[in-house]
Amino acid sequence: MTRKINLIAFCFLLIATTTYSQINLNKVLKDVKKNAEKQIEKRIEQKADKTVDKTLDKVEDGADNAVKGIGKKKEASKETENTEESTTQEQKATNAEQISASKPTLTWAKYDFVPGTEIIFEDNQEGEQNGEFPSKWDLAGGVVENAFFDQSNVIFFREIGNTGGITPLLKDSKNDYLPDEFTIEFDCYFERDVYSQRYYVSFYSAKKQKPVLSRLVFMTNEAQYGTSDIQGIYPGASRPNIDKNARWRHIAISFNKRALKVYMDDARLLNIPNIQENPTGLTLGTTSQKTGFYFIKNVHKFLTNGKFVTTGIKFDVNKATIKPESMGTINYVVKMMTEHPELKFSVEGHTDSDGETAANQKLSEARAKAVVEAMTKAGISANRLTSKGHGENKPMTANDTPEGKAQNRRVEFVKQ
Repeated sequence: MTRKINLIAFCFLLIATTTYSQINLNKVLKDVKKNAEKQIEKRIEQKADKTVDKTLDKVEDGADNAVKGIGKKKEASKETENTEESTTQEQKATNAEQISASKPTLTWAKYDFVPGTEIIFEDNQEGEQNGEFPSKWDLAGGVVENAFFDQSNVIFFREIGNTGGITPLLKDSKNDYLPDEFTIEFDCYFERDVYSQRYYVSFYSAKKQKPVLSRLVFMTNEAQYGTSDIQGIYPGASRPNIDKNARWRHIAISFNKRALKVYMDDARLLNIPNIQENPTGLTLGTTSQKTGFYFIKNVHKFLTNGKFVTTGIKFDVNKATIKPESMGTINYVVKMMTEHPELKFSVEGHTDSDGETAANQKLSEARAKAVVEAMTKAGISANRLTSKGHGENKPMTANDTPEGKAQNRRVEFVKQ
């Protein structure tokens, strides 16, 4: 921007000199030339004299300033105008950079959360009626309704006490229905500048099971287990409990016998080797609603069974666009293939039975191809991967429940 201002000023100087009196201009130039010739002769004769050099520099600067003084008044207004315009453009660019910098930048390249493969509970709020209680849940306390927000069906916590919330509506929810290894995923919404907003995850079924004392607490940039001694803050966040951005946060929880890992979006915030408690169920709640809106959506609970079949690679609805949270599973396979260069896989896509058969076949092929492309971008040689789609033709279970459909929407890695 500085160069642009100087260039405009210099062009204006040349225009201004053509309007000055020719006689005065010639006189100035002759005086400058005569003076310069004398000084040059002195410089030749006294090369080692630094004092003369300095004096010459001052004389030359003075002459240059004398010429630049011509038309100075005419130039001033133009230069001021150009400077103001440049400053405005610089300020706009700075503002744009600040706005861009305020947006969260997510990096999923090292995301290592891998969801289980057998789905025992799922609720994507499909087919729910606004204003009614969520049909797949039981109420532990408060007022909870279905709603439509941010172009999505959501669960709306209208009024909840610190011990209220919702718990999955299962046939045998009185007994311990969580296995030794399980994962839980859901999205929760945080408003901007709301200090007191919290979401709670308790590992027991409220009203039907014995309470587990410790619980997970989620703030806009933090996860905390039990007391404040066990907490993790999202990388780069200035404050854990308030933010200038309204946003959805993707929460992922992994439990393995006694170890607990907790993720927020693309970052792992907690890694607890031994929680010393036995999770028996699930209850989701929030703080009392004095300020802010509380929404959750896309709740999944998985059971790991060791098969190399994954529902952890998720796509946009009716598209082959891979969701970013799928990178944990993809990175897992990439790491395996990197450590075992002899492995080759056929990546095979499957869909549920919703929609036309031909469309499902085409969609499954496109999704399998998208996974292969993601893995080659991560460094796996293309000659070690092939893709194939089976559409709805090879279901793992019946398509008569949301869990069954979710189980059938999967990607299989078949060793070649």
